[in-house]
Amino acid sequence: MSIIATVAALRASTSEYAERLTTVRHEHVDDTPFVLIPLALAGEACAPLAALAGTDPDHPVLLTVRRPHDRTERFGFVESLADLLLPYFEECRAAPKEPYTVGRGKDKEERERPLRAPQLLVPNAGGITYVRLLGRLTRLRATDGPHAVSPSVPLLGKWLTWFADRAEFPDSALLQAMTRSLSAHWATGQSPTENANLASLLGWIDPPTGRTGAETAREREDPAAWPPAGPATDPVFDRTLDELITKYDGATGERARDAAARTIDRELHAQMLPTWQLMWHGVRLLRELPAGGHVAERRAYDRRLFGEYATYLDDDGRPQARRDHAVGAARRLARMEEAQERYDAERAYDDPLVMAEYELTGEAFTGVVTAREEERTIPGARPGSPLWRPTITVHCEIPVSMAVGTAVKSPARPRQRAEILDVLPDGAGSAVLIQLNGGFGNKRKPPAPEGTMADLGETITFTSIDPKNMPSSLPAEEDTPWTHGGPPQPYEPTDEDAEEVWE
Repeated sequence: MSIIATVAALRASTSEYAERLTTVRHEHVDDTPFVLIPLALAGEACAPLAALAGTDPDHPVLLTVRRPHDRTERFGFVESLADLLLPYFEECRAAPKEPYTVGRGKDKEERERPLRAPQLLVPNAGGITYVRLLGRLTRLRATDGPHAVSPSVPLLGKWLTWFADRAEFPDSALLQAMTRSLSAHWATGQSPTENANLASLLGWIDPPTGRTGAETAREREDPAAWPPAGPATDPVFDRTLDELITKYDGATGERARDAAARTIDRELHAQMLPTWQLMWHGVRLLRELPAGGHVAERRAYDRRLFGEYATYLDDDGRPQARRDHAVGAARRLARMEEAQERYDAERAYDDPLVMAEYELTGEAFTGVVTAREEERTIPGARPGSPLWRPTITVHCEIPVSMAVGTAVKSPARPRQRAEILDVLPDGAGSAVLIQLNGGFGNKRKPPAPEGTMADLGETITFTSIDPKNMPSSLPAEEDTPWTHGGPPQPYEPTDEDAEEVWE
């Protein structure tokens, strides 16, 4: 937990109301997200029991498995879920397209991406794990032979695996856990483990009138009134469910079995409905926050990847391998690390509360412009060709620890490159002399275009982090050197892959 988050949590525990961690929303919230609330059979990692799903807050679709140990009913559940999700994916894919460019110079290529991409919302981190396991257990299933399943089952498995993979990248909004999204924007007075309870977390953030967040959270710890958000179920409910399933299995006659089935459905629906309502409550709270400046850019990348994967399924269609090969694993780790650094930097550029954390670590500073030299030039590479390099002096109330020569940028003018020329003591703080190395459009001599140079008295932030300066250090997969095994061979699924036991 960061210093800012720790202070906010302490303040929340004192006031008994959640404290904002950000000034803007750093995650995309779709106009039509697909909410999925899964329940798994107790004692098994991913045996489907039920789900409440859909894009309409007022009309969720209930999916249940009356015999959770029955293989046919399990795959019937997946097929029903596919009937909901696959059309949603196709609807997004059929949206109008926009052009974008890949590469530079001679390698530049024009492509198109859909203007919409799906967004799956689950209640908590356990929901993401459920999606990953469900994808793993279905994407390699055979559509012919003695244990054939519907073609929609492995297709959905491929999609779910892809969504779960993307969920590991912090800059992706394709699959989100509501507890994570809310915890990234609000601090509560409870522990991170307690924040995994969606009901109590929302109690802290938006309690009913006349109640504090702490009071509401304590009330919502009662599993009878606020059932767990899944995939795990409450042990008391498990005993009730076991009795209902036993009654269903022992029913003689169609009418008795239908009555038992309706009872099971009613109980499962009652378990998930409070979470369904909480999910849409969370969506509304997140939508009320203004979006950060980089959110749209990250969502555009999501849309690009979604379009590319949909095309891959059409052209190739091979499922993801059960395990990454060494080269793929290394490249994936590098991409995840790069994405995390870029995401952290973008959040800081969008949000002064996030940037404050970098100020505490000495990677940023904020001060007031006390002087500017707009006419300043320095000798150029050729005699008689001076370069225009104006400077500003920024007074900071606390000491600045950055070294002379450090490249910095200001979130207020992210296209302007700058460099620290000197750092001098100034009372209890520092006076930082900064040279501006660009960001004036096509201008090569003064005066600076309006707004491109900080004015006297302006409060400005500079930082050494740069979200645009994080190139990957690994070669392309096809350029893997022979010392590392050379380019890996494409994955080819085998009959053995399709025989993984569903437990």
